[in-house]
Amino acid sequence: MPVNYDKHLDDALASLHEEGRYRVFTDLARRAGQFPRAIDYSTTPHREITVWCSNDYLGIGQNPEVMEAMKTAIDEMGTGAGGTRNISGTHHMIVELENELCDLHQKPAALVFTSGYISNEATISTLAKLLPNCLILSDELNHASMIEGVRQSGCSKLIWRHNDMAHLESLLADADPERPKLIVFESVYSMDGDIAPIEQICDLAEKYGALTYLDEVHAVGMYGARGGGIAERDNLMHRIDVIEGTLAKAFGVMGGYITGNRNLVDAIRSFAPGFIFTTSLPPAIAAGAIKSVQLVKQSNFGQDLRLRHQERAETLKDKLAKAGLPVLRTQTHIVPLMVGDPLLCKAASDRLLNEHNIYIQPINYPTVPRGAERLRITPTPLHDDDMIDALVAAVSEVWAYLDISRELPGVISAPAAQ
Repeated sequence: MPVNYDKHLDDALASLHEEGRYRVFTDLARRAGQFPRAIDYSTTPHREITVWCSNDYLGIGQNPEVMEAMKTAIDEMGTGAGGTRNISGTHHMIVELENELCDLHQKPAALVFTSGYISNEATISTLAKLLPNCLILSDELNHASMIEGVRQSGCSKLIWRHNDMAHLESLLADADPERPKLIVFESVYSMDGDIAPIEQICDLAEKYGALTYLDEVHAVGMYGARGGGIAERDNLMHRIDVIEGTLAKAFGVMGGYITGNRNLVDAIRSFAPGFIFTTSLPPAIAAGAIKSVQLVKQSNFGQDLRLRHQERAETLKDKLAKAGLPVLRTQTHIVPLMVGDPLLCKAASDRLLNEHNIYIQPINYPTVPRGAERLRITPTPLHDDDMIDALVAAVSEVWAYLDISRELPGVISAPAAQ
């Protein structure tokens, strides 16, 4: 009897549908100069909608200077990079981008990857392999890319309770003082919007002789005097061994990167398969990222955007709370609106789009724990008061129509599958 491969695949997909976890991608076209407006191509006729869940946190992906830098790079250097960094892919724009990132984080060296996922997976796995008998200590709510890096390293791991310093110290204290140790954690956790106690983690790392690896993907561009992230805001960049970030969120383009000491970055460059065997970012992407980083560093541009962004996020949280909706009052720009049920979460997202022309993608397991399903709202400096009021009114109608609880669910955070 031959294997029925289609049945296995169909059964797997059917289980996602039954659980309400099947992912539907909405066919959108952003409109440069009109963000957060976009055109929804999934309907006939097409319609204009408002995007409330973009990771282009500052709306800089439509900045005229960034777009012009990308166009100029195409005119001067063409489209593709020409290969991996080893094979003709180290073009001048990517070298200049790495210089800008060194300056942003005040580190001697930087290395650019094709995505934030790859930069985490490749760096964590490679760095740990290069340290004999390395012990990795990972926050339980770390991103999937970090978890995969830990797995790929093949090293021993210990998972510490989220932001629990007493637990982290107990694990460090029990470890052999002579054993290499790597603490991996994030600054802003993107689902609950909370912040790691970076200074305390650095204190423990120094006390017990560990390296620190900080993922700042949801913070770069957003915090600090020049957009260097939470570590810059708290004057802690010099105490972190590896700062990892992305160019695809607040910088509005694409790519990931690490910064750190020269020998550490050189080791990743020389040994990480995820870097060595991947075609590098094209000149146009690198050029756009350079211009974006330069703009975000400027006090008269980037800082103004950051202040406006924080004000927009706080205004939205206030209005959702006053409307009696289950919003998490986070410390950051992340605005989680809790649902607590996968089917209701998808239904709420669908109704917001179909009845109110508002796009917010549902967040279900495994991105968040079961019972902590939510709509993750990310206001930008370009969402005005009318848009905020329309969103709150629409969400209130959807909650009433679907009879969704206005109480915060008991489960907010739970350990990731590490």
